[in-house]
Amino acid sequence: ENLGSLKLDVEKIALTEKKQRQKLSVILEAVAKCLQLEESQLKWNVESILAKDLLSTLHLLVAIAKHFEPTLALPPNVQVETITIETTSTGLKTSNAVEYITENKENIEAQSKDDAFDELFICAPDKLDAVKKVLLQFVDQHVGKLGLNVNDIESQFSDGVILLLIIGQLEGYFLNLRNFFLTPASTMEMV
Repeated sequence: ENLGSLKLDVEKIALTEKKQRQKLSVILEAVAKCLQLEESQLKWNVESILAKDLLSTLHLLVAIAKHFEPTLALPPNVQVETITIETTSTGLKTSNAVEYITENKENIEAQSKDDAFDELFICAPDKLDAVKKVLLQFVDQHVGKLGLNVNDIESQFSDGVILLLIIGQLEGYFLNLRNFFLTPASTMEMV
């Protein structure tokens, strides 16, 4: 009701299983309408949610999160391996399946738009030097308060130290200098 800005005609508390089933049915119908999904697209139903099926519940939660919080960074390629055990006349029969919870990274990257820097590289590579100069001035202004001078973005940013210091300055973090190497000599020290 809160996320979809609608009012559902259901009891606040359903005590019997029949009432719970009716209430859940109304709620899931409203969710499907809000998410604009056809019944064939739904990976959950009243029975699976009532049975506390974790996979169905997870699909429902991810669908709601993707619809109402599209900027939420859900990790791509999340998958769950399910094992189904079935009793047959000859014994137990098992089958494995992989269920995808979030989209494949390749699909997401194909759909994602270029950010401002990608656009700059593509549309106006001649303005790249001007942007670098402005960034250099910005960084130099803030780390200058620490008594540091930044002259070259490529070489001075390559080890991550200036990046840590600028984040600390901009966000007001205290950075304990013992927690990282000010002059890292190896990749391990940079990490």
